[in-house]
Amino acid sequence: MSFADVAAQLAARTAVILGWRPDDFWNATPAELLGILQALAGDGATPPSADALHQLMARFPDSPSGET
Repeated sequence: MSFADVAAQLAARTAVILGWRPDDFWNATPAELLGILQALAGDGATPPSADALHQLMARFPDSPSGET
């Protein structure tokens, strides 16, 4: 199978499973897609703790001023 064939199949599956539009698929990184699919598959990974999430939010704020 060519890259185009595999990409088309994966894009179709993300549309059905995740409700993604083509732009959503093409703008996602492979790591993001893998993480989402692993979470859906229940791979046994534990989610981050609330403390870990707060640390990440402080380190990488959504706004330049750090407001949430």
